[in-house]
Amino acid sequence: MANSPNNLPIHHYESEDGYALAYREMGEGRPLLLLHGFFSNAHTNWIRYGHAEMLVAQGYRVIMPDLRAHGDSAKPHDPAAYPADILARDSLGLIAHLGLTDYDLGGYSLGARTVVRMHVLGARPARLIISGMGLSGLTSLASRADHFRHILTNLGNHPKHSPEWMAEAFLKTTKGDPEALLQVLNVFTNTPEDALREITMPTLVLAGEEDEDNGSHADLTAVLPNAMHVQVPGGHMSCIVKPDFGAALANWLGEVV
Repeated sequence: MANSPNNLPIHHYESEDGYALAYREMGEGRPLLLLHGFFSNAHTNWIRYGHAEMLVAQGYRVIMPDLRAHGDSAKPHDPAAYPADILARDSLGLIAHLGLTDYDLGGYSLGARTVVRMHVLGARPARLIISGMGLSGLTSLASRADHFRHILTNLGNHPKHSPEWMAEAFLKTTKGDPEALLQVLNVFTNTPEDALREITMPTLVLAGEEDEDNGSHADLTAVLPNAMHVQVPGGHMSCIVKPDFGAALANWLGEVV
């Protein structure tokens, strides 16, 4: 690889409403688009702990955008910049920008919710990865949005070591923009079970053994017609920093032939 994982060039493309959105790439093989979670960014979820490098070694071209309001992408504060499904439309725009036709698609937490919405809007990857996400995290989002709204509107006031305090500490490490992230909560869109049953491509439901943040992963697997449920050690914030997570992705996807 010409660039080290920690020094990848930042590429940009323009969203449908004119914002500059960032992405990074590793590898030169089969395209695999991976979307990060809320408060996070491409580097933190996919590069920092070696997951992307592991997938590149198996023959993948790993494409990792920073979602709107995250990382090196635009972080508008205008509520008009956050209509429903804008994150999914942004990511569909990246697929069009890169001219991808045969590709795999995955996401973690907010990224998983976004890849499901991309499918609703017409994306048809060969394989889909829904990680850090259970059934209620897709079908009933109000309580999850309220949880994050409480965190973002009470920064500095959360009890030490509480889940809210831990989330705020993570936000500080990623240098997130609280005002922009509050707007992201407005794009959350419920996906009914009927729409989930239309996800017929091979799908990996991957989650930490202790992760109950977004509902039942087993229940989600049962709704999807062609899904495999894989668990790795850890909870919602800890499983993705472990090598087991990247190994599970690599094992399910297999080597490119």
